[in-house]
Amino acid sequence: MERRPDIRQAEAQIAAATARVGEAKANFFPRFVLLGSAGRQASQLHDITLGMGNFFGVGPAVSLPIFTGGRIRSELRVQDARLQQSVIEYRSAVLAALEESENALVGYSQEQTRRERLESAVNSNQEAVRLSSELYKAGLTDFLAVLDAQRELYANQDLLAQSRIAQTVNLIALYKALGGGWQSVAYQ
Repeated sequence: MERRPDIRQAEAQIAAATARVGEAKANFFPRFVLLGSAGRQASQLHDITLGMGNFFGVGPAVSLPIFTGGRIRSELRVQDARLQQSVIEYRSAVLAALEESENALVGYSQEQTRRERLESAVNSNQEAVRLSSELYKAGLTDFLAVLDAQRELYANQDLLAQSRIAQTVNLIALYKALGGGWQSVAYQ
């Protein structure tokens, strides 16, 4: 389920929220910055050359978080709350993925059991058609028995085909619920 995009997105949101908490904690510490500027000065464009009109400046800057009025602490609390919200959303995404996976597994399993029963019924119906045809050819029964056996056979064959389609749809739902990504499929 790690391949599911909703779970990957929730994990990325937790990572981003954790980074924002770290950023908010970093605001408690002083910042050191090295500033610099350079340029040339001339009254006309063609007079810009190396010489007396050049200026350079370099210097450090320090920013201390002394008088912030609780702004940094409140920002940290906000980022902590966002992190907790991201964790809750992640848990919700995982639970939804588990529920979807379980539903798909149950649906696939039930349809597989139904398909097996229908295959058995079709085999029995084929035998009934064969026996009723033999009885009709021997003159022991009328053709209505053959038609009834064929009707049951065709009805169960139709249900079997529908069950195979439903089983394939449930298998696709299972692959989707688990995040997909398989190269070969073994089914039956």
